[in-house]
Amino acid sequence: MDIEHVAKLARLKLTDAEKEKFSNQMGTIIEYIEKLSELDTKNVEPTAHVLGLNNVFREDVPTEPLTQQDPINDSPAHSKGHYEVPKII
Repeated sequence: MDIEHVAKLARLKLTDAEKEKFSNQMGTIIEYIEKLSELDTKNVEPTAHVLGLNNVFREDVPTEPLTQQDPINDSPAHSKGHYEVPKII
């Protein structure tokens, strides 16, 4: 992979030292990918997550909507329909 091409796509200006460093790092990454491709994955089911997690959804039951005053009333400090916050200077 051409580091200068990738840098241009990312609109990055790299020094020669950075190009050398990133070139070495990219080489290491590609070697690792090649090593992974040697694995036999015929009987491995594709997955998006390593843990068998499922979303737990509740039933979508319509309820009464909040009024504008409900969250204000639940706040620690409020007055005249507004939140009260510490004065910041």
